[in-house]
Amino acid sequence: MSKTYIPAGYQSVLTLYETQNAIGVIHHAFEEHLGQTLNLKRVSAPLFVDPATGLNDNLNGVERPVSFEIPATGTTAEVVHSLAKWKRMALYRYDFRPGKGLYTNMNAIRRDETLDNLHSIYVDQWDWERVITPEKRNIQELKFTVQGIVLAICDTLEVVKKKYPRITTELCREVKFITSQELEDMYPDLTSKEREHAITRKYKTVFIMQIGDKLRSGEPHDGRAPDYDDWQLNGDLLFYNPILDNSLEISSMGIRVDAYSLDQQLRKANCDDRRELTYHKMLLEGKLPCTIGGGIGQSRLCMLLLGKAHIGEVQSSIWDEETFEVCNAAGVALL
Repeated sequence: MSKTYIPAGYQSVLTLYETQNAIGVIHHAFEEHLGQTLNLKRVSAPLFVDPATGLNDNLNGVERPVSFEIPATGTTAEVVHSLAKWKRMALYRYDFRPGKGLYTNMNAIRRDETLDNLHSIYVDQWDWERVITPEKRNIQELKFTVQGIVLAICDTLEVVKKKYPRITTELCREVKFITSQELEDMYPDLTSKEREHAITRKYKTVFIMQIGDKLRSGEPHDGRAPDYDDWQLNGDLLFYNPILDNSLEISSMGIRVDAYSLDQQLRKANCDDRRELTYHKMLLEGKLPCTIGGGIGQSRLCMLLLGKAHIGEVQSSIWDEETFEVCNAAGVALL
């Protein structure tokens, strides 16, 4: 069932033709800014992986991957949920050195996703990963990288506004850093999502750190797989979305697990069965490089910068009848 909501009086600033062109402008400008800021090289990436490798992202552990049989190989493949683990293996295979990294276009299908203004069964994002030294596995490196991504996003907005002066989107370049526990302490009577909206309305650009482990309330701020981000060195980047008056998560990212944090998090998540998978065995044996990485939503970034009310205005997907009815009644054209 759809949870789509179109604010009264909303109207897209750009036509459909202009929107498609502006999406191309954003992709070109942001990839250039991101690559330069984080020292990343573009690489090709898979649409599907062998589940036996352990490379697929398990997300919260309940989402079902789309899988299919391959008669030519006699095996089954899974469409990726994200490339969180694949990228780290690629950096190892391609022999990237500390300070250098990669980015790629990631396309995924998340068939169990709830449909609303921000969520679709089709996911497109820039997946990126950079090699760091063990000494850089700290909060300072995380914050420095987050600030670089924010500047790349804000610089991309300036490029778009020069081409389309009618766009009035404004972003704050200053990032408010806060841990998930500090956020819970600040808004103890709100749900985690309500806390995100409240803090982002106040500070406009927010990075919520340390997501995955249980808070003092007994619940985690949000679900996070135990085998890619270090739960003490990760977070979500949020921007205020004035069109919907809420927070818009643009990126989930973090410094990746080392052998110790992977061991601890697999235990906490009751996922010890993953220890025998290829990726996890290599990590536990210390064979993979230390990295930092994340995903940056392509459609969500376009939605934010172009002032759109629904993600279907910037991507083609499949929607339920209720979504079509709500959008049609409001004069919102879905791609």
